[in-house]
Amino acid sequence: MAWWYLFIAGLFEVAWALGMKFTDGFSRLWPTLGVLALMGLSVYFLSLAVKTLSVGTAYAIWTGIGIAGTTLAGMIWFGESISILRVLLITLILAAVVGLRLLPR
Repeated sequence: MAWWYLFIAGLFEVAWALGMKFTDGFSRLWPTLGVLALMGLSVYFLSLAVKTLSVGTAYAIWTGIGIAGTTLAGMIWFGESISILRVLLITLILAAVVGLRLLPR
């Protein structure tokens, strides 16, 4: 179950990172409150995951999901630049996340 909590935490991290685009520097109330709620949910699910998983592995995977997911979503929804090198580097991050998952505890 810890791996599911970690995956959910990573998805919430992607959501709050993308949501920051709409806060206008935290000057818009409702988008800011939404981002803060998503941040809280992300950290909450991460805390559930680290009850079982090592904190170093969980944190690395959490940030990996956030980096890869936010970058890919930015390319798709916000028209951010897409290059072969950028996609390759994101693939390496995802490969590291999978590798960490496969390591024994």
